[in-house]
Amino acid sequence: MNERLNILDIWVDRVTMDQALQRVSGYVEKGDRLHTVFATNPEKNFTVPADEFLYQMFRKADLLIPDGIGMVLAARILHDVHMERVPGCELMQKACAMSADKGYKLFLYGAKEEVNKKAVEVLKERYPGIQIVGRSNGYVPKEKMDELIAEINASGAQILFLALGSPNQEKWIAEHGAKLKSVRVCQGTGGTLDVIAGAVKRAPEIYCRLGLEWLFRLIEDPSRIKRQKVLPVFAGLVAIEKIKMILRKSRHSNKKTGNGV
Repeated sequence: MNERLNILDIWVDRVTMDQALQRVSGYVEKGDRLHTVFATNPEKNFTVPADEFLYQMFRKADLLIPDGIGMVLAARILHDVHMERVPGCELMQKACAMSADKGYKLFLYGAKEEVNKKAVEVLKERYPGIQIVGRSNGYVPKEKMDELIAEINASGAQILFLALGSPNQEKWIAEHGAKLKSVRVCQGTGGTLDVIAGAVKRAPEIYCRLGLEWLFRLIEDPSRIKRQKVLPVFAGLVAIEKIKMILRKSRHSNKKTGNGV
């Protein structure tokens, strides 16, 4: 089991991309239940604790990947741990490549019909031999959900990519996860299918290398400022927590040396 770090009010697993893929492969080949994979980032530090249901879903998740550069930097500052980003978008695509090689069966559920269909086409072209055994857009009415579950089970899918956005994808897992028979991994992928289908532009490589994908997305869509305004707040809270840690360590050191008041 890899180390899980506490970052303010959320968590992140200390994993590299290769380790995350190994975990996914292990769940598929040795798991006897559904294993959940969620992405953590600074924004989740505020939305997850505010929702008790979401908080428990993340707390019990099998894998929490460091999706945002903010989590990587916070881990370094608060825990002196050097981590690399494991973007959910990249993990999904590398899992697809791995699945094509190992013969894992995949099901894609979520996004608009044209996006879902196009994403499947792109993945099949990009990863020859990939077994996408089923797909569905994310607009399945409640009365048709049992049919979708039956379709997923009949397909024999082992990995389910769930592109419903948060918290809808977590709520879907909580309500329907126990009904899934062959699925061993369910990754919440958010808007990844839009990126794969070309409906949303991925940040250029230079932005990714510098950890500035958030800036590129803000430039492309200025309305994201409402969401990204939490970033400086997160940075400030990390700094305050670090100061508290230094002060606690100093007091503890003074007590041990007999210099405490």
